[in-house]
Amino acid sequence: MFRLLPRVFLFAVITSPGWAKEPAQEGPETEMPAVVKAWVESHLENLIADYHWFHTHPELSFEERETSARIAQRWREAGFEVTTGVGGYGVVGILENGPGPRLMLRTDLDALPLVEKTELPYASTVTTKNTDGTDTGVMHACGHDVHMTNLVGVAQFLASHRDLWQGTLMLIGQPAEERGAGAKAMLEDGLFTRFQKPDFAIALHVGGNVATGKVETLAGFAMANVDSVDITMIGRGGHGSAPHTTIDPIVQAAALVMDLQTIVSREIKPLDPAVVTVGSIHGGTKHNIIGDSCHLQLTVRSYDPKVREKLLAAIERKAKAVAASFAAPEPKISVAEGTPSLRNDDQLAARITAVFQKLLGEANVSTPAPSMGGEDFSRYGRAGVPILMYRLGSVEARRLDRYEVLGTNPPSLHSSLYYPDIEPTLTTGLQTMVAAALEILSK
Repeated sequence: MFRLLPRVFLFAVITSPGWAKEPAQEGPETEMPAVVKAWVESHLENLIADYHWFHTHPELSFEERETSARIAQRWREAGFEVTTGVGGYGVVGILENGPGPRLMLRTDLDALPLVEKTELPYASTVTTKNTDGTDTGVMHACGHDVHMTNLVGVAQFLASHRDLWQGTLMLIGQPAEERGAGAKAMLEDGLFTRFQKPDFAIALHVGGNVATGKVETLAGFAMANVDSVDITMIGRGGHGSAPHTTIDPIVQAAALVMDLQTIVSREIKPLDPAVVTVGSIHGGTKHNIIGDSCHLQLTVRSYDPKVREKLLAAIERKAKAVAASFAAPEPKISVAEGTPSLRNDDQLAARITAVFQKLLGEANVSTPAPSMGGEDFSRYGRAGVPILMYRLGSVEARRLDRYEVLGTNPPSLHSSLYYPDIEPTLTTGLQTMVAAALEILSK
């Protein structure tokens, strides 16, 4: 099988025609892009060393002890006042630089329970116990190592160029994004009371199918509400040869699976995105035994809070109706609330998109389709802060072209084969987030 092997190469910094030109006149505003470009070029090697460290030291959600310590160390070295242990292993860095807006920049810290198969020279070899007690590899397969390295670099640049901005910079290293629990934990631990509520919050996230040198921004809903539903259909077990003496929970589950399909198709308005997926069914022990129960696991996704409520209510109604139709006991139903939908602030998205277009050129800034994935960065928006999460290209165009020639999709995020082309990815990430910060905190 053909495999695309990682290649490390020297990358020329990508800038837009407007930002790449020599300034036509002297002054802080015209010199700023050249300063950012020169700084990135001179610090990229050290930052990539940090990236390699993060990649080779992945830790699972709520276990990010070494990761958070490294982030805290780097931010302290840059001159930030750092607090650790916020909502678990969360880290908060504050740098005050005169009067002005308060801007929060966020990175996530955690990795995934995956055995890495990239064959990178710095591939993760870490193993640990999963939440169910089984052995697992640990891998940064969702780009959090890029996010952390990027925010280390942004912190270093802004701390060393305070003449370019004024206001307060608030950096957070958030645990447990992969479990959709870290933002909630930090907020409940007083993130916006102990450290003051920011005026704006910005984060980036790598895209596994977006070319390096490009970014994507989207106003409005960008990611979905995510809920997990567990349903146990209860029956009365017995011998498979005498089904009339039993109440079969597996047949109940089969009926429920089909009934659930009508929720989105017949109860939700066609213009309202919604998903009800049965991802797991477990029931029975042997060919000729009818068991006592059957367990179903669902993922439920939407954007609008009212649609979310309607979906969950319909699932419960249909599960109980199926049980009643079989004269079975009422099923056990539990809902684990995941992440709320992520809605990028319209005005902030428009403002930062214009900055990115000037920086990278309009052809390198696009608008993606909304995703039904989840991201707990959304919770900061729900707490009343205008937020923007934008997508950062992480795979060289020639690699993407090669996948297309082969008739296959590039490895997605959460794949054991995913890896970013780190030099161009980090270069664009640093430039865009610095540019966004300087826009918000401009003098």
